[in-house]
Amino acid sequence: MTREEKSQVIQDLTAQLADTSTIYLADISGLDATTTSNLRRACFKANVTLAVVKNTLLEKAMEASDKDFGDLPEVLKGNTSLMIAEAANAPAKVIKEFRKKSKDRPLLKGAFVEEAVYIGDDQLDALVNIKSREELIGDIITLLQSPAKNVVSALQSGGSKLSGILKTLSDK
Repeated sequence: MTREEKSQVIQDLTAQLADTSTIYLADISGLDATTTSNLRRACFKANVTLAVVKNTLLEKAMEASDKDFGDLPEVLKGNTSLMIAEAANAPAKVIKEFRKKSKDRPLLKGAFVEEAVYIGDDQLDALVNIKSREELIGDIITLLQSPAKNVVSALQSGGSKLSGILKTLSDK
């Protein structure tokens, strides 16, 4: 790879890092071709971009970025795959679901989610439990609808009682 090609890759990676707030670094080494293909398919279905990157180029892209990746560059050793998604928990869910079939791979090296840095595979459960924007909006709507439904229900049931009382009074 020439110096110009490396420079272009670093620029592309820097642009990708700037455009997203959810970045996962995983180790998918040791997976055979079929398993890797299945992982790529699972990522595609979950709207997660999976790309194998060169550690030195990704580290330079992180340095060039205006984001603070904290200790994340320190995990750039060995094989590294970059997982990018819009939903903060999508890559974590893909990894966790995929591990049910392939034991210990992919291995989570670290993640950068909404300016928070997570280091190590032991953070996977915490990342899975992060709610996506859509899930949070759904929870808020449910919370807001619940009191309104209670009021409407009370008015409807009370209204029938009131009309029954008025009818009984008018009959007498």
